[in-house]
Amino acid sequence: MKKAILALEDGTVYHGYPFGATGSACGEVCFNTSMTGYQEILTDPSYKAQIVTMTYPHIGNYGINSLDIESWRPHISGFVIRELSPVVSNWRAEKSLDKYLKENNIPAIQGIDTRALTKKLRVRGAMNGFISTEDITDEEAVQKARSWQGLIGFDYVKDVTHQEPFDWDSEDRLSANFRLVTGGESVNPCEIFEPLPPADIPIVAYDFGTKYNILRRLRQHGFKIHVVPAFTSAEYVLSKKPAGIFLSNGPGDPSAVLYAIKSIADLIKTGIPIFGICLGHQILGLAFGGKTFKLKFGHRGANQPVKDLSTGKVEITSQNHGFAVDPKSLSDDIQVDRINLNDNTVEGMRHKKKPIFCVQYHPEASPGPHDSTPLFAQFRRLIENGI
Repeated sequence: MKKAILALEDGTVYHGYPFGATGSACGEVCFNTSMTGYQEILTDPSYKAQIVTMTYPHIGNYGINSLDIESWRPHISGFVIRELSPVVSNWRAEKSLDKYLKENNIPAIQGIDTRALTKKLRVRGAMNGFISTEDITDEEAVQKARSWQGLIGFDYVKDVTHQEPFDWDSEDRLSANFRLVTGGESVNPCEIFEPLPPADIPIVAYDFGTKYNILRRLRQHGFKIHVVPAFTSAEYVLSKKPAGIFLSNGPGDPSAVLYAIKSIADLIKTGIPIFGICLGHQILGLAFGGKTFKLKFGHRGANQPVKDLSTGKVEITSQNHGFAVDPKSLSDDIQVDRINLNDNTVEGMRHKKKPIFCVQYHPEASPGPHDSTPLFAQFRRLIENGI
């Protein structure tokens, strides 16, 4: 049987079996602890330049469908799992995981000890790696892993952002939630949706690598969304006369996205309400005059506990980031109001004098958890009432 290889920069080599595309790729090897959601992970732009390891051992059983994609294409460099399901069984499935990876030229490996790999990454930290389903020696694979440029200091946002502005779902065809079908209804559940509220609050959303479910959630809360590329100037944003500004997630080192930091710093001065998540949160931290740093192995999964310091409540959150804001670098005008209960890193900030708040995690998380969904309603209240 044909073999595949995963090599790490520390010289560790794993051998397994290939699936997905024939090819090779470099990337930062990281792990995700989610039990479901592999399709959303594959298409999350925040995973640009990363080789993702799933800790859950059995992947692919519910296949792939065209409705749950999170961006215009998959962005990961490679995919690592313990076992690929030989069966696809779900009423929404349109194709297998293997076929989807082949169509999008993403190499993948199965049959390796993902528990051992995850433990190594937790102890040693996320490492540069090389994955290949082609004929290559162990020594060559390790050398390719060691020679890859990495994430620190490199701008990957420019590779995932949409290159032109656009209005999100102006015909209201993409944003509504499915409505649960009762036993007496003889209809296709894929065609039954909950009604959407009027889109009565215009906002501009910066696309640093936005997930489509973020835009869906914003629309479900009555926002009319104009999406702009990451390199968009503050002048263009202000010309749209937005009631609020949203800053999306995205990949890589936030300190390398200098053009975005400048634009957001300019927009902070205007007093327009701003809400940021993930990379948007980090860019706000930098625009506030703070600093960011790289985490040892990042937060990636759907079970990260976050404490709201103002209420004492704990949310179980979905996260995907390898960098964090340094709280000691923030001015007295910035209040850290949420922390991660695993490592006490910053998970949320609020400006004490301006209508600006942000979180490090994903309140739109699909498939979940949904503990943090009310943050979208909070953004609307901030615009409407200033609170």
